[in-house]
Amino acid sequence: MRLTERKMQRKREQILQTAISIIKSHGYSGATMELISSELLMTKGSLYYYFKNKSDLMYQCHNFVLSQAIKDHEEILAKNLNQRQTLYEMVCLHIDYAVEQKETFNLIMEPKRFFKQEQLEPVLKLRKTYETIFDQTIEKGIKAGDFQSDDYKVARLFILGAMNWIQQWYSPEGQLTKQELKDLYFDYIMKILGGKE
Repeated sequence: MRLTERKMQRKREQILQTAISIIKSHGYSGATMELISSELLMTKGSLYYYFKNKSDLMYQCHNFVLSQAIKDHEEILAKNLNQRQTLYEMVCLHIDYAVEQKETFNLIMEPKRFFKQEQLEPVLKLRKTYETIFDQTIEKGIKAGDFQSDDYKVARLFILGAMNWIQQWYSPEGQLTKQELKDLYFDYIMKILGGKE
């Protein structure tokens, strides 16, 4: 990659990180191109040099966050832990993303609401990759005797659905710390999976 291409890539990532931060604090509708460019000390026109429009920028934010989440989960898999411990770390990581990247994660949960038709296929493909990591972990756990389930895909739907709902009600000022919440969720997930202690 040439120097100019590397510079452009770094600038794109800087814009994405800033946009994600603004989405987190102002929500999707509040993350205007004017606000993002102002935060970056750029002109609005300069922002359009890197991204076609707000829809394109939000699409790239989604891909950036979900791709990073996939990479983080793959790093957990690379540790070669037993399936129970692997799933525990994956649950903790997913909850971190659901809480810390709430607004961006909403794009992932409701892609048809936010993305154009031509963007949907790659979005859904990336989301499928993420779901498959959970599918494979649960399936391996069943084969190893760590979990008990008649259908690992249905189990994954219950697990991700329950964790995704956290962002609708979680508050840092609530009764449970985030770590206590992770442990509580994992205990319930083990009940769903019939996991061994």
